[in-house]
Amino acid sequence: MSGFTNLKLSKSMVKNLETMGYHKMTPIQARSLPHVLKGEDLLAQAKTGSGKTAAFGIGLLHNLNVKRFRVQALVMCPTRELAEQVAGELRRIARFKHNIKIVTICGGVPFLPQQISLEHQAHIVVGTPGRIEQHLKRGTMVLDEVTALVLDEADRMLDIGFAPSIEAIMGHVPEGRQTLLFSATFPESILEMSTRFQKNAHRALVDVEHEKNVIHQYFYESNPFEKPDVVARILDACKPASTLIFCNTKLQCKSLSRSLEAKGFSSLAIHGDLEQKERTQVLVRFSNGSTPILVATDVAARGLDISELSCVINFDFPFEPEVYIHRIGRTGRAGKEGLAFSLMSPGEEFRLEEINTLMATSFQISELDGLEPSPKGSTMPPMVTFSINGGRKHKLRAGDILGALTKDGGIPGTCVGKINCFDFYSYVAIDRSVADKAEEALSTKKIKGRNFIIHRHEK
Repeated sequence: MSGFTNLKLSKSMVKNLETMGYHKMTPIQARSLPHVLKGEDLLAQAKTGSGKTAAFGIGLLHNLNVKRFRVQALVMCPTRELAEQVAGELRRIARFKHNIKIVTICGGVPFLPQQISLEHQAHIVVGTPGRIEQHLKRGTMVLDEVTALVLDEADRMLDIGFAPSIEAIMGHVPEGRQTLLFSATFPESILEMSTRFQKNAHRALVDVEHEKNVIHQYFYESNPFEKPDVVARILDACKPASTLIFCNTKLQCKSLSRSLEAKGFSSLAIHGDLEQKERTQVLVRFSNGSTPILVATDVAARGLDISELSCVINFDFPFEPEVYIHRIGRTGRAGKEGLAFSLMSPGEEFRLEEINTLMATSFQISELDGLEPSPKGSTMPPMVTFSINGGRKHKLRAGDILGALTKDGGIPGTCVGKINCFDFYSYVAIDRSVADKAEEALSTKKIKGRNFIIHRHEK
């Protein structure tokens, strides 16, 4: 991997990248950035956690005309969570230069504040196709000066059903723009999209398989009605710090989460029936360590970025081997070891054969007798999440919440975990050992000169 100094980037950008810990390019960055910087079209494939946001973000920001306050780059994502994650990373990279405005446009939140933000113009818009299309229909967004268009996780956007919205949006951007298409898999629909919307696109493919010595993979056969018990046995045996369980339907997500709760495990489910605020809360609680188990569908889990996910369980076996690789790729990152367990119903052995063929492996079905309860660890989450009914729109920042806990409340800084500030509400994770003290401090002391309503999230 080469360094960013080999690219034609400004010194201020390179310096900012170094402060962010970007010293060497990842494979997808090394293969993508030269084309992105030249304004060329790109069709890129990479596994989750490969650094693809920077792979297109650095190029977009470098090519911006900062003095021109018009939308010059549009990034489309399948979910609000991913859009916010991408926008956050772009803002971090954009620190190398002042006055770069990045706006997030997603569904599930009020329309008017977005309209007002767009009236004041922006350089980059990051959002979901459905809400972007709504703004275009109402005339509250103009894309006449877009020079670069990014479709991030394009395969999932098509899975969700965003194809008509993408088609409509394409009619509002200039034909001569640069189109960057990033996808975890290359089904026929993605190749067709590339042919329709890209011109002489370069391809950047990196190894989508995962190092065999990093992710330990196990396969078990179980009757469908016994699967919840098998999942509980896996959790009892391994006691992973964080576990993402995949189901193929939202009904199964709900059922499995309730079953695990009844067995004494702390779990949450994320699915299409949740309101946007509920979805955000679930993801925050999982990512900050206050809920160690998340049950999700593939679509609902998009945009979830957990740097140290211990375990992935396929409660339902995926229909395509490429999806299996994408799922387990959420664990075993950065050279750390991860665990992946998959449950197969009788008659699904052919799916394991497909995986062995694709990955050039020779996995076999393991015996359930090997799952013995482990005495180590506790099923009680180490952190507790508190929500605050104030956020960025109230000028509330993470530093304000940290100060209220440490300076005013006497909570050690080491006991304060992740702080997430959104537009109208915020979340903070607190070590369970001082949760009561933190609740008292947040409830009785003012934060930035005012009182907020505090809620403790525990089942």
